[in-house]
Amino acid sequence: MTPRTTFNYEMEELNKEITEMAHASRTAFERSVQMITDMDFSLREEVRALDKRIYQLNEQIDKHCLDIIALHSPVAGDLRLISACLKMVEDLNRFGRYATDIAELIDDFEGGKAFKRFESLRTMSCLVVGIVDDAVYSFLQRDAEKASHLHERDDAVDALYDSIFREILTYMMEDPRKITVGIDLILVARYMERVADHACNIGEYVYHMVTGERLDPKLRTGNVEQAPCGIFEHPDPRSELDLK
Repeated sequence: MTPRTTFNYEMEELNKEITEMAHASRTAFERSVQMITDMDFSLREEVRALDKRIYQLNEQIDKHCLDIIALHSPVAGDLRLISACLKMVEDLNRFGRYATDIAELIDDFEGGKAFKRFESLRTMSCLVVGIVDDAVYSFLQRDAEKASHLHERDDAVDALYDSIFREILTYMMEDPRKITVGIDLILVARYMERVADHACNIGEYVYHMVTGERLDPKLRTGNVEQAPCGIFEHPDPRSELDLK
């Protein structure tokens, strides 16, 4: 094969690796939140296995990117693409770490010690998964327009986090027996908020990769249609963290 043919092949393989890592990261995060909202403790081992696979892919992609740079000396758009991949894997890896952190909290929810309903967390998870999906989609489709609008939806996630924080804090003050679980729920919401932030980082990498320009925060305007909710098909916008 010619050097250019070899380079194109390596770039296609890199794209496949990023796609696999993105899918594993999204799934790990989704499963971890499902553990809490549905009290499904059986998902814990799946989350841990996914986190290990995500770490392996992180190392694999890092090495692959450096090999491509060393062997093919890419420039311009090709170099921006590889740079974006090197940055993206760190954010995708954080998805897996947050998922594992959420899974580690599950012990405090066993034995009926948890809040009964988690509609606010379901809604927040739906929003975050939508942002993650669009961040990955913008990379795969080289869609700078979609990537440039992710921060607007992140504002909704931030507002919902603030609301959940205040509500859980109120319940903890009313019933001190729920303090441990309440703190854990606040951590879960915080981890979800951070996942959305990392997804927005990916959007910034994609925008620079496609356009060659940095995304100006002052120019983040416009509206984007909300993505499908994945496992949470019909999130209830009401906040009902009952103490029953």
